[in-house]
Amino acid sequence: MGSATIKEGTERAPHRSLLFALGLTREELKRPFVAVVSALNEIIPGHVHLREVVQAVKDGIRMAGGVPFECHCPAICDGIAMNHPGMRYSLPSRELIADCAEAMVRAHAFDAVVFVPNCDKVVPGMLLAAARLNLPATFVSGGPMLAGDFRGRKVDLSDIFAALGALAEGKLSGEELAELELAVCPGCGSCAGMFTANTMNCLAEALGLALPGNGTAPAVSAERLRLAKEAGVMVMRILKEGGPLPREILTVDAFENAFRVDLALGGSTNTVLHLLALAHEVGIEYPLSRLNELSDTTPQLCALSPAGSHHMEDLHRAGGIPAVMGELAEGGLLHLDNPTVAGPVRGRLGRASDREVIRPFREPRSPVGGIVVLFGSLAPEGAVVKRGAVAEGMLRHRGPARVFDSEEEAVRALTAREFEDGDVIVIRYVGPKGAPGMPEMLTPTALLSGMGADDRVALITDGRFSGATRGAAIGHVSPEAAAGGPIAAVRDGDEIEIDIPEKRLELLVPAEEVERRLSQWKPREPETPPGYLPRYAAQIASAARGAILAKEGR
Repeated sequence: MGSATIKEGTERAPHRSLLFALGLTREELKRPFVAVVSALNEIIPGHVHLREVVQAVKDGIRMAGGVPFECHCPAICDGIAMNHPGMRYSLPSRELIADCAEAMVRAHAFDAVVFVPNCDKVVPGMLLAAARLNLPATFVSGGPMLAGDFRGRKVDLSDIFAALGALAEGKLSGEELAELELAVCPGCGSCAGMFTANTMNCLAEALGLALPGNGTAPAVSAERLRLAKEAGVMVMRILKEGGPLPREILTVDAFENAFRVDLALGGSTNTVLHLLALAHEVGIEYPLSRLNELSDTTPQLCALSPAGSHHMEDLHRAGGIPAVMGELAEGGLLHLDNPTVAGPVRGRLGRASDREVIRPFREPRSPVGGIVVLFGSLAPEGAVVKRGAVAEGMLRHRGPARVFDSEEEAVRALTAREFEDGDVIVIRYVGPKGAPGMPEMLTPTALLSGMGADDRVALITDGRFSGATRGAAIGHVSPEAAAGGPIAAVRDGDEIEIDIPEKRLELLVPAEEVERRLSQWKPREPETPPGYLPRYAAQIASAARGAILAKEGR
């Protein structure tokens, strides 16, 4: 019944009295109530401007005859939370966001909802909520940040992390670092490269829950505000027409479209976690191995930062996600009849205006996709690597393990350059259960990049990597160390073989020796403050399943 539940009938007089306390009129009570769920806050650059975007959404809803109500969800900036205990809360916040949105919308009986996310876990958290609620819904993000300028060179957040390695090597002065830190993030928006937030906002388009331009129109543009108004109008149209609802849009075909767009973009490896979790939310069990089948047949068309020199503003100028999807459709790789919030997929295809930013389907940057899943004795359930950001010489690599049981230990050793060319750095006990919370490892990968060692040293972890990561950085190793996976048995000096073209990750230790070591292994108890994280660790499933809360009753 939607908002009629709280508005109609004599017995709802108390409810109406509370609504009148908001200043509503009797005429407004006759109209649909629409939630505008945003992550507005004053600590995250990607969200600080959302008040203006939300207002535009509300204007669109009113233009189309609805009554908007602003609601909020928590949000965490992965950049600010990076490399300290706060990063443990990043991935777990995805479930909090989904739960908060669900609670607000269902408790107040809204008829429809517009989601206004922007940063890393907010987008997938709100996607989970949309699938769970299955009300008329659409998305409009806050949009990407513009790239910064450092002495005539375009820069973004990944450059300042890499600069720490350059500083340690004496390649950058303290004065230059101070100048760079003022340049890389020039204003509001989600950080300017093809990092997790921007990848997920682009995939909201590819899935069909957001309008074209959602992932790429700059945060500071008037186009972003027009898009927000259109999202408000669109959700009212969906409400009046009775659909399509999120679960009608989120089909197997929609997920294949989204994965192919992700592969063509060379997007963040974190999207694998989030798309698998979203598929699970709508009852689709999507095997991780299927991603390799898609990757082998999907060309990488773009090389955005950190894999290349282009940024989100360049992708938008070149035609954005509609142009990328247009190229993939030319190769017959998309399901064109799947519904979106604004008609079938075939109605939102575009053409690229800059063939350097978005390569033609027949002349790709790589004939295969930018993400690949590795399997083998070190990762029986899989591990994920951003193939498009790996140096050619590291696609196949064999070297001795250098093992660390925390990110902090690894960062100290890397900063002191306590490693050799050819080493395989292993950081374990940082998975979903082990940390808990599966923190991102941008600092160690950026240190290697800034030192110029990312083409000679590999990094493997049961944690995650930032979308800003480049190099032979292999994450999501499953089963994780805390669950007794083979990564828990690795010792310093063990040979590890990486073969990305063949999709293999092997621990070159006899199976019986690995079994012997694991038989003597004892679980480590993470140092976790009381509260949310212990509850999260007790329920969380493997990264190979999207790090879902497996013990929920649904």
